Amino acid sequence: MDTLYTLTVVAVVIVLLFDYTNGFHDASNIIGTIIASRAMTPIQSVIIVATFELLGPVLGGTAVANTLGKFITIGDVPKAIAIGVILCGIFGAIFWNLLTWWFGLPSSSSHALVGGLIGAVVAAVGGDHVIWGFADLMNGKLNGFMKILASLILSPILGFWVGFAMARFIRGLLIKATPAVNKPLRQAQFLTAAGLAFSHGSNDAQKSMGIITMILVLGGFIEKFVVPSWVIYSCAIVITLGILSGGWRIVRTVGFGIYKVRPLHAMSTQLTSATLILSAAVMGAPVSTTHVVSSAIMGIGASERPKAVRWAKAKEIVSTWVITIPCSGAVGALTYYLIKVFSGGAI
Repeated sequence: MDTLYTLTVVAVVIVLLFDYTNGFHDASNIIGTIIASRAMTPIQSVIIVATFELLGPVLGGTAVANTLGKFITIGDVPKAIAIGVILCGIFGAIFWNLLTWWFGLPSSSSHALVGGLIGAVVAAVGGDHVIWGFADLMNGKLNGFMKILASLILSPILGFWVGFAMARFIRGLLIKATPAVNKPLRQAQFLTAAGLAFSHGSNDAQKSMGIITMILVLGGFIEKFVVPSWVIYSCAIVITLGILSGGWRIVRTVGFGIYKVRPLHAMSTQLTSATLILSAAVMGAPVSTTHVVSSAIMGIGASERPKAVRWAKAKEIVSTWVITIPCSGAVGALTYYLIKVFSGGAI
């Protein structure tokens, strides 16, 4: 029991570490357009974003946590081994977050988490322990991995076209405006950036909440999958600390690398992204803030001057999206095999 307790504590700490990397990796997605449009100073933007990021997980419910925490089934595996497998998957996600942060690429923490877990579970106990959801899809229902995958694929498509329409609509309203309108557009970002931060916290922190609750169930510390209050507050605080650290390497890519962002573009991006991400959180659909924000910027740029969008950079970002699940999955699987070898087959 002491060994299981220690392993569970280590696992929870590792998931919180992932939550932290999620925060500083995704900080750029929220802060990038604010900085690029000069709506706030870096310090102001971090304070506003961190405040509402903290409120998101606390007030945003647990629908996404339920989705993430139930798409793999390893309850029939010995407790210590099951938790060890989850740890390998989380390591795959953390590794990919750090690697893409180092190269300044806005990749998806959600993709990395899903890929890492699937890789470790398949390597350890086989693919039949993943709820793929293929049969439900044939019956017109989204469940398990298919629900997660559909959310992750559809969200950037919606981000592009909603951003396109949003920019056209707002620009139509301001067709006779003078450059003086940039001041209220910058001021409006105090609200839209707060909304984006709240939606990010309500969606992304829930992913870690779901995994920690899964670990507690596997370890026998709670009887059923209900997210404890201390898990909600812990994940909220840790992802906020990550936001405060800031992903400044990626800020340059999001704020300046895709399209030259002005106040109108920044506000449109934040409003589009906040609406889509918060809607997904309510439906229990885990989406990628990185995908939504980046695709919204592409759509907004395309609505105004398609040739001015840096499509080469956009292509680089999309390529990173495509390889994230298989790469983080490979790291999760490799981590499991290495630990198995060095532990003499203990897991």
